[in-house]
Amino acid sequence: MVMEIRVGDVVQMRKIHPCGSYEWRVVRVGADIGIKCMKCERRVLLERSIFERRVKQFLSRG
Repeated sequence: MVMEIRVGDVVQMRKIHPCGSYEWRVVRVGADIGIKCMKCERRVLLERSIFERRVKQFLSRG
């Protein structure tokens, strides 16, 4: 089943970002998911399947 992901969702990822943050905001939804680090504002584009495996939990829904 496909995970429901919306722009504006804040998610906690399984691995820590080099800046020290676990929290990311979803900025793009499609075949690829665009996320932005909440601490350093770095943008990353992940394939949907990889994103779904790396998400630990949703902190807030957009």
